[in-house]
Amino acid sequence: GSVVASYPYDDSPTHRPTGVYSKSADDEVFRYLAKAYASHHPIMRTGKPNCPGEEGETFPDGITNGAQWYDVEGGMQDYNYVWANCFEITLELSCCKYPPTSELPKEWENNQESLLAFIEKV
Repeated sequence: GSVVASYPYDDSPTHRPTGVYSKSADDEVFRYLAKAYASHHPIMRTGKPNCPGEEGETFPDGITNGAQWYDVEGGMQDYNYVWANCFEITLELSCCKYPPTSELPKEWENNQESLLAFIEKV
């Protein structure tokens, strides 16, 4: 896990594991929506999630193009965009995929304003 808003495309023509910016036709819209979420999140907006084992990983403005972060061939985010014209972003909300129950109130607090800002945009 991480703390970042990721947007299409997750797949790239070269299928390199990482580092390829795979721009969609609606790249500006996706960046706008991802940034709307990230800018209201106290950790995400820093671009430095500081996850254990990935302390050096950074995301400018708390957002990333999926394929630039890591290539995912056949992902739902890209499939839904290409075949159903559905605009999706992926929200990585925690360094831990399954945070303990005791951390959920803090996660809600971290994400509440982001969720409201995102809903207002869409």
